[in-house]
Amino acid sequence: MKLFRKRIRDKPREKRSSELDDFIKGADADMGGVASGVHVDEDRAMQTSAVYACVRLIADTIASLPLHLITHNGNAKEKATHHPLYNCLYSSPNNEMTSFSFREVMMTSLLLYGNAYARIIRKGKHVTQLWYLSPESMTVERDSKTGKLTYTYSDDGGQTITYNANQIFHIKVISNDGVTGMSPIAQARESIGLALATEEYGARFFGNGARPGGVLEHPGIVKDPDKLRNSWNSVYQGPRNSHKIAVLEEGMKYHTIGIAPADLQFLETRKYN
Repeated sequence: MKLFRKRIRDKPREKRSSELDDFIKGADADMGGVASGVHVDEDRAMQTSAVYACVRLIADTIASLPLHLITHNGNAKEKATHHPLYNCLYSSPNNEMTSFSFREVMMTSLLLYGNAYARIIRKGKHVTQLWYLSPESMTVERDSKTGKLTYTYSDDGGQTITYNANQIFHIKVISNDGVTGMSPIAQARESIGLALATEEYGARFFGNGARPGGVLEHPGIVKDPDKLRNSWNSVYQGPRNSHKIAVLEEGMKYHTIGIAPADLQFLETRKYN
């Protein structure tokens, strides 16, 4: 079952053309005007540790809560264990998922896309099965003639199916049109883009930063630099040898290499990401 869909883009051509200009404009629009210049979507957002931790915590917590179907018997309340919907909600909504996994993926979709969809299977008047549908493949429209909502779903095989509103179980977060929910990722794309840009910069900083801790400067030519380096490390390297007094001969000098102020500022931003 696929929750995220990768976007594949063509390689840029050597000569700028109208197609390439349209592509670049589309890419800018797809980024939602993120100032950091990092592409932000639901898939990339989950690569941010804060987003992943929040989504997992909320989704797993909601999925772990007990879900019972309750009926009223006079003034008393009791579990409706004999109702067909009870097993669908409490035990298994379909023959591939448990109640926990179904509610977990539905909550994940809700937190990332602002919408969660499931196909309703009925036996007579009773709901017997619920099948998860990816919100990325769903299009919700209102019929201009009848005023009713239609749900068009495109599966991985390229097949398009249109459902009526009574065939879809639709949960949405805050909405500005009452039809679909607003994506939390889209609303927070600037802060998420900044976090992604910081993560990428940090990976390049540590991956490419082949920076020594210090430099031994010798006025002449060192015949065996490896021997000199190993001799220095054997005496002064490690926590037990820290703060020892160094004795330099033949006019040698030791220079400490620090971190640039811009890099220090980057390390400070890691506290908030």
